[in-house]
Amino acid sequence: MIRNFALSLVSALFMPLVVQAKDIRLGMVGLDTGHVIAFTKILHDSTLKDHIPGARVVGAVKTGSPDIPSSWSKVDAYTEQLRKEFGVTIYPSIEELVKHVDAVLIESVDGRPHLAQAKTVILAGKPLYIEKPLGATLKDGLEIFALAKKHHVPVFSSSALRFARETQAVRHGKVGKVLSAETSSPAKLEPHHQDLFWYGVHGVESLFTVMGTGIETVTRKSSTPDAKVVEGRWQGGRMGVFREAKYGGKAVGEKGTAEIGQYDGYAPLVAAIVTFLQTGVSPVPEQETIEILAFMEADFLSKERGGVPVAISEVMARAGGKAVK
Repeated sequence: MIRNFALSLVSALFMPLVVQAKDIRLGMVGLDTGHVIAFTKILHDSTLKDHIPGARVVGAVKTGSPDIPSSWSKVDAYTEQLRKEFGVTIYPSIEELVKHVDAVLIESVDGRPHLAQAKTVILAGKPLYIEKPLGATLKDGLEIFALAKKHHVPVFSSSALRFARETQAVRHGKVGKVLSAETSSPAKLEPHHQDLFWYGVHGVESLFTVMGTGIETVTRKSSTPDAKVVEGRWQGGRMGVFREAKYGGKAVGEKGTAEIGQYDGYAPLVAAIVTFLQTGVSPVPEQETIEILAFMEADFLSKERGGVPVAISEVMARAGGKAVK
């Protein structure tokens, strides 16, 4: 069921699949997250009910963050599993990896190295998917998009939650125009990242999937350790709220309400990645990803200022980007 839904989803939302003579050869950078194993299994194992054809992981670069225990402690095990179970070749550098692959998945769980990693891939002319968040800061994200545009390299970043069935149904009109929404996800902190950039990005991704672009101000309403609440106001008076809790949420539209924000596994995201690499068309508008980063950065600034509203135009200006219009 998941496989059929994933394939029909990408076929409906994006360009038709381009017939490929051979599977796309994928390289992975950053072997410190369980995604590298989960994605590879979905792509390689045709017996799985959620198998997605069209690409195979053939190479990887073993990287992790030495100052984040949840990163460095997993690298060796995931590297060995990729090599032994799936026959993935481990290369000493990204520069060497790109010589042997058609496209790259940057999977580093730490957003800080994404910009440097992406630069090498983009300069090699390889399409790439970047694990969320796109960058550790809004400025990093803007630089990645600017470099990709300059060199005509397709790139996108997303949480798997964006492609959950009900969330996508709302995005595509199930309740009409969304007037307000609230989403939730775990939002544990990591000291080297601004608050939501580490894990809260999941719920923020769901929020923007149904609300779209046009965010104007962000306010941190609550900063208790396990109950962060962030309020965003969109153009036209629409409001969206992110709340730290289990995965879920609700959208209120002109035609009714709907549950959103659930997690439906990785297969829909993997399907979207394969279609993206086959067509060169990102399933997520660049501006939407930029506003997700701006939302999270404005939230952190609002918290530091004691919970006052922060204008998106301010954080965009601070990052050297253009204000939302």
